[in-house]
Amino acid sequence: MKDQTRTVGSLIDRAGVSIISSVDRDGFPNSKAMLPPRRREGIARLFFTTNTSSLRVGQYLADPKACVYFFDQRFFKGVMLRGTMEVLRDSAAKEMIWQDGDEMYYPKGVTDPDYCVLCFTARSGRYYSSFKSEEFEIAGD
Repeated sequence: MKDQTRTVGSLIDRAGVSIISSVDRDGFPNSKAMLPPRRREGIARLFFTTNTSSLRVGQYLADPKACVYFFDQRFFKGVMLRGTMEVLRDSAAKEMIWQDGDEMYYPKGVTDPDYCVLCFTARSGRYYSSFKSEEFEIAGD
């Protein structure tokens, strides 16, 4: 992969679904489909919205190890990013990714206590394309 930030970033931007994974209290991986990230900083940091009361938030608070997977079904490409997930509840983070229509999920608006931001920080990844996989490191983009 010549330009990992461009290649992986483009795949993330085109993906209609994000698969996020956490670790449960017994050490088993748990995966869930989510909407694409609301914001990304290169490929090193991705920001998602979720409910503070969700199972996943509890798991990330107990163990921040995380994985995020994106795929392009049409061209059979995918990327797995490994790193950590931080649960952000401060107003600046919540306002940063709030969008009109979010009231459907968070009726009390941007200050809804059941609204939080997941900030994924990637450390490494594995990219699959053209019948080959390639491991890569991510240096703070």
